[in-house]
Amino acid sequence: MNRRLSVILLTVVAMVLGANVVCQAQPQSLLTRHVREVTVNGQAKSVGRLPAKQSMQIDVVLPLRDKTGLESFLQELYDPSSPFYRNFLTVQEFTERYGPSQENYDAVVNFAKANGLAVIGGSRDAMDVQLKGSVATIETAFHVTLGLYHDPIENRDFYAPNQEPTVDLPFQLWHISGLDNYSIPKTTFVRRAANIKPPASIGSCPSESFCGSDMRAAYYGGTSLTGSGQNIGLLEYYGFDIADVNTYYTNAHQTRTAAVTGISTDGTSLTCLYRQGCDDTEQTLDITQALGMAPGVTTLYVYVGSSDTALLGGMSSDSPLPLQLSSSWTWTPADPKTDDPFFERMAAQGQTIFQAAGDSGNWKSSTYPSEDANVICVGGTDLETSSAGGPWKSETVWVDGGGGYYAPDDILIPSWQQLSGVITSANEGSTVYRNGPDVSANANFTFYVCADQTSCTANEYGGTSFAAPMWAGYIALANQQAAANGDSAPGFINPTIYPLGLGSGYDTDFHDITSGSNGFPATVGYDLASGWGSPNLAGLINALTGKSTSGFSLSASPSSLTIEQGNSGTSTITSSVTGGFDGIISLSATGQPTGVTVGFNPTSITGAGTSTMTITVGSSTAPGTYNISVMGTSGGITETTTVALTVTGTAPNFTISVSPTSITVARNSSGTATVTTTISGGFNSAIALSASGEGTGVTVQFNPTSIPAPGSGTSTVTVQANNRARTGDQTITIKGTGGGVTHTTTLIVDIER
Repeated sequence: MNRRLSVILLTVVAMVLGANVVCQAQPQSLLTRHVREVTVNGQAKSVGRLPAKQSMQIDVVLPLRDKTGLESFLQELYDPSSPFYRNFLTVQEFTERYGPSQENYDAVVNFAKANGLAVIGGSRDAMDVQLKGSVATIETAFHVTLGLYHDPIENRDFYAPNQEPTVDLPFQLWHISGLDNYSIPKTTFVRRAANIKPPASIGSCPSESFCGSDMRAAYYGGTSLTGSGQNIGLLEYYGFDIADVNTYYTNAHQTRTAAVTGISTDGTSLTCLYRQGCDDTEQTLDITQALGMAPGVTTLYVYVGSSDTALLGGMSSDSPLPLQLSSSWTWTPADPKTDDPFFERMAAQGQTIFQAAGDSGNWKSSTYPSEDANVICVGGTDLETSSAGGPWKSETVWVDGGGGYYAPDDILIPSWQQLSGVITSANEGSTVYRNGPDVSANANFTFYVCADQTSCTANEYGGTSFAAPMWAGYIALANQQAAANGDSAPGFINPTIYPLGLGSGYDTDFHDITSGSNGFPATVGYDLASGWGSPNLAGLINALTGKSTSGFSLSASPSSLTIEQGNSGTSTITSSVTGGFDGIISLSATGQPTGVTVGFNPTSITGAGTSTMTITVGSSTAPGTYNISVMGTSGGITETTTVALTVTGTAPNFTISVSPTSITVARNSSGTATVTTTISGGFNSAIALSASGEGTGVTVQFNPTSIPAPGSGTSTVTVQANNRARTGDQTITIKGTGGGVTHTTTLIVDIER
């Protein structure tokens, strides 16, 4: 028998065996719900059926092989006392241990083909099989009727099954996505209403709006970590236009070095053009906020899809596997546990997924997957910085930031929220259901956004859409540090940050947001308005990564100083060390304006310690706000902190005078006077001299014609009169112009015969 014939026979045998499995199977129910409550209770009225020949695409999800074993493994994986602590699985290891067997996966593929469905995507690693077929074919294969219903709330028609699907296989499936379109995915950004005054911000982008880099300066504040070697993954329901991203960077006067790569998880288009009815605002702001926090990542992957399971399956099985993920979309599956296998898989593989908490204040309806126990939920705050690109100054709760708990979804409180001290009478949290958010970041209407191939906006958009990708970028910094230290990534951080929040180092790790409300009060410690708060520089990174190599970080107290011209002020520079670091840290400063000197006493710190930084402002220093960067260097380690200096005093200016103030000049002769300029407030420009008002027959000359910088000096003014000059007094105006300032004086000239 030749080789080709042998292959053909083996293929036929496999197909027959698969067909026999299908034929012998009894219809099996699925492990998740698919029927919508509004179709059961009659709220959505039936208006017909889907056309039988209409083409549909669905995503069939296979169940975990050992869900109980996986949950036990996850407990060990995130227990610091366990020998399996942070021993994450690879994609292939997870599939072999907990994913569908090859036999079951092949059985689903054969079942689909036997029922006339085309296999168009999916993989065993992603735990799904993506299928395409007519409505009639799908109805027959899964024993459902796909009816049309009218939603009175959104005033639109949707399709949905009339009963739970079943499948003729010898084992149960987990879920089938695409049998209804009742839930329309929604973004978690909002545009400021016209009657709402834009909040004050001091950002680096146009109109003082915040760039993503401003969030990096406020929440990380260092320079050594950029996300180098890491990849970020974003969940998006529509594609994007890279031209909008490029416009943002051009207008922000910044350079993007990370690649931005789109990945379609189910054939959804990667292109999003406004003229074709597609809005890429969410996608663009996600990209710019993530890269603003971690500008040095290798690649930012934009995962695009039409179903939650296809998206999450692709994000949890890709190669290379991005360890930091973000979603700023909400959707509502018929069963709230639909996506848990994917979220649990991410945790087992060391991936960290952040989910925006929404923009409608405390949760009054489902905001899935924000309240899922297997994601890190990100709430919203109102951030104030000391200066553009400067340090964190203060933070309050953003009134519209999502948070709370939603009992109807029946997502029970996880173990890490049951720790004593997390849920209190003060924060009004639930002791039964999962509470959110876990963490938070700026979400107020203070951002710069470019989208839809149109003009960009400043201080118009806000929402937890901005906060979630910021956190993904921040974790990229932590993962970079962990990799450099030879440590494992932090992975699913909730089991770690809740004990941290209850510990003595809480204020080192987080900015505790204690003012404001989203319907729930901000309190000391954890609350349902801001979670544990926003990241506090490198403190949280060190806590998450268990920084094992020796090193140090710098901080300044106070981090902002106001000094009047001719005076001085001090700030204490503190070095905090890890890993027993005891090296000599040499201190220096950059960024000080003309006339400002900086000194340190002592000029270096050995290990952990302090130095007094003295800033002396000269009398000629121009008033304004300046960022002074304090740099500490020891061996190959360099760390920085920033002190915002505000100089007050007299603005740069000058005066002009003439002596004598009047002279007498006879016809056909000349007379002179001296023009004197005096500067103040650090004025440092040349002053050009000119005259006006001289009559016929009178000329005016200056020697020199301008006073050189810094602008303080004298010039001789010569007035010449010829025989045509009119006799009597003439008033000549002498003008000095320089540095954007103009002043005048007058010289009276008496012309005699």
